[in-house]
Order: sequence, then C-alpha cells, then structure tokens
Amino acid sequence: MKTQLSRALRAALAAVAIFGATTVSHADIKDYEFRLIEPTVGVGRDKLVSVQLINKATGKPVPDAVIFAMRLDMAPDGMAEMATKIVREPGGDPGTYRFKAAFGMEGRWLLSLGAKVQGETGTVEGKLVITANK
Repeated sequence: MKTQLSRALRAALAAVAIFGATTVSHADIKDYEFRLIEPTVGVGRDKLVSVQLINKATGKPVPDAVIFAMRLDMAPDGMAEMATKIVREPGGDPGTYRFKAAFGMEGRWLLSLGAKVQGETGTVEGKLVITANK
C-alpha cells in the first residue's frame, strides 16, 4: 500500500512539475509599445517629454524597463541630421519615462527609443513624433 501511495505521489508531483512549468507564459516583445503622454512641446531648452511603456495585452504601464537607446531628430520634416541632445530625467509615475531635450525650432521631431523589459527576450523599439510649437 505504501509503495502504491509513494508511486502515485511521485507521479502527481512529476505531472505538476511538467504541466505547471508549461503554463507560465511571458508576453511577446511585440506586446509592448511606447506612447507619448503629450504629443506637443514648446520650442526651447530643457523641455520635458514623458512617455509610457505599455503592455498592450493588459493595458498597464511597465515599470523598471531599461532605456538604453535615445535619439531625437527632425526626420519627419526631412532633416534627420538635425539631432539634439536628449537626457533621461528621474521621477514620474511607474511605467512613465521622462526626458529633457532642447527643441531648437518648430516642427516635427522623432523620438526613437530602445528598451529592455525585465523577463523578456528582445528589445522594445519605439518611434514617436513630437510637434514643437512656439
């Protein structure tokens, strides 16, 4: 009797280990996207731009992503060589990422971002258009 119980217990534990491990799923890297909080900004120095990194499956912001690539230029207006310095700023709500930049002239600016999400393989890439007005 003890051997049958022992075998049944081992079989049950093995099944839990096998099936339990296969039910854990992560989102695909394509399930994440950057969204602008405000699509317009004033022309000038030290302007703040805020974006959220969203899990599209849940609709929730993703905190603690590692932003490793940032570029801001005027590519939408045919002036990709017109790039400006962009710096990550601390603060903001979880899942919201803030940047400070100088918008030297009116027009459309392209914010290009790259990020790693904890627990996911691959890179989230975003290209967002910001309009600078006087």
